[in-house]
Amino acid sequence: MGKSVFVKFVSDPAIDRMKAIVGLACAARAVEDGHEVSVFFAAAGVRFLDAAFLEDLETEMGPESTMIHGFMDALLAGADLHCSFASVKAVLGHSEGDGALYVSDDKIAWSGPPGVIALATASDVQLMY
Repeated sequence: MGKSVFVKFVSDPAIDRMKAIVGLACAARAVEDGHEVSVFFAAAGVRFLDAAFLEDLETEMGPESTMIHGFMDALLAGADLHCSFASVKAVLGHSEGDGALYVSDDKIAWSGPPGVIALATASDVQLMY
């Protein structure tokens, strides 16, 4: 039987790229394994929602790598995605609904600390990167 898995990205993936990639890999694997996965991007973790940053991270993995986009596509296909609107504004300079993120507006729930608490307390497993 699957578990409810909550994955929160708050660390700056530009600073610790390997940790960030491991987090994406674990979240994607939880989806692939059939778990109910909720992902929350907050603080500098919202960089994962920036298409240019994902391209940069992909390039670091190798000239023909598609691994990072594969992880993100797995999350788009099978996870419940959440994001801090204040973090997106502060870190990326975008606003809710402006269509500037890798994830389309209809595939992400905008929230803040109340959403984090609700997801964390409802989950069986929590992972934070």
